[in-house]
Amino acid sequence: MLKKVTKPNRMSKNHWERRNYKWIYLFLLPTTVIFLMFYLVPIVQVFVTSFTQWDGFNDPVFNGIRNYQNLFTSSAFLVSLKNLLLWALIAMFFHVGFGTLVAFVLYQRKRGWKVTRAVFMIPNVISAAAWAMIYRFFFNNNFGILNSIIRTIDPDFDVQWLYQSPWAFWAVTLTWLFYAVIVTLLVLGDLMNIPQELNEAAIIDGAGGWQLIRYIQLPLCRGAIATGVICSLTSRITMYEQISLTTAGGPGNDTMSLPILLVNAVTDYRYGYANAIGVLMFVIGLIMMVVINKAFRINETDY
Repeated sequence: MLKKVTKPNRMSKNHWERRNYKWIYLFLLPTTVIFLMFYLVPIVQVFVTSFTQWDGFNDPVFNGIRNYQNLFTSSAFLVSLKNLLLWALIAMFFHVGFGTLVAFVLYQRKRGWKVTRAVFMIPNVISAAAWAMIYRFFFNNNFGILNSIIRTIDPDFDVQWLYQSPWAFWAVTLTWLFYAVIVTLLVLGDLMNIPQELNEAAIIDGAGGWQLIRYIQLPLCRGAIATGVICSLTSRITMYEQISLTTAGGPGNDTMSLPILLVNAVTDYRYGYANAIGVLMFVIGLIMMVVINKAFRINETDY
């Protein structure tokens, strides 16, 4: 005798889902409140007050787009944009490239690779402010390590790395260029998640070491590399300690950056002008994220 197959009660299923949604909303409530209080409201306030003249004490006075006009006609701002563009290009091709290269070397799991990974992470544990102070001594003309080594070859060598153009720009760049542990860990994580069957199938089909990297491993790390590029570019937009504690934006405006301009404006009690700089930093970061997402097709699945 055939048993009657009963269909699941769709109404009870929907009722069960609605009950669970209530708990989900309840657990999301604290996070939503924190986001509104400490992120969304301040961001809206920054946008609104960027169109005002505000000293931080008195009420803001609406002045239209005057802050943005003053900003775009400032020579220091134009230099900071040029520096940001150069640092962004260096970050994408050299900083992220170096981190990716280290990840592929560690992925080979040669002898001592775990020790190398641990040593590679040490500089990134140190704060950016402390690292900047270390480089101030490293680049010192009188007793710095770099000039001391160079003077063993050329006794008359005399360069003030952090106070002389154009060396200051490249000295500041070296304070972060080769410290790409975040990129390395992201790419290394994706490499270790690649199914071994894919590598073995490629080897059986006759793929060599370079072909395996180019056609299998590197494309499957696309998302991690894109995330590393985004992290590196946003760090260049917000780079403050490395510049403030080494060159303070000088000599002249050679190493000027948007955060230095923002802090200088706050020090001068020009909060409306400072918020205009903050808005531009936000917009630049948003544009970079959209471009990187499109270029790397970060939303597409790899498998």
